[in-house]
Amino acid sequence: MTIQFYSDIEKFNQIYKLPCNDQPVLLTPDRIENFRDILAEEVEEANDISDKYQKMLQASGGTLNPQQKLEILTDMSDWLGDIVVYCSSEAKRWGLPLDQILNVIMQSNFSKLDANGEPIYDERGKVMKGPNYWKPEPKISQLLSEDK
Repeated sequence: MTIQFYSDIEKFNQIYKLPCNDQPVLLTPDRIENFRDILAEEVEEANDISDKYQKMLQASGGTLNPQQKLEILTDMSDWLGDIVVYCSSEAKRWGLPLDQILNVIMQSNFSKLDANGEPIYDERGKVMKGPNYWKPEPKISQLLSEDK
């Protein structure tokens, strides 16, 4: 994500009078529960997109025209973008440097390869942890303690 995106998240939080912390701050357990509920509502929108997609496929005999493809891709883009915005705004409430945290997490994800440098997947296509995997939490903890 770009510097402009993070700047816009800060602007969003300010406009809507949401907390906008530059340093890590511990909020309440209620805030975690409220955010979980908000995010769960957003995640549920996947059902609407999936249902719409299935109906389009059934009505078209399994082949979507370019406009239908664009419609599903647009819905997916909006849905995924909303989730990213919600999460980024929440990170700003907590004063968490999300861009740096994501860098650590991605480096950890790169360590998930098997001993031969190949990816490991479960039956759903989720990337699984290989023998050289390292947990990101210690590095995130170090990052947050340096940030104070």
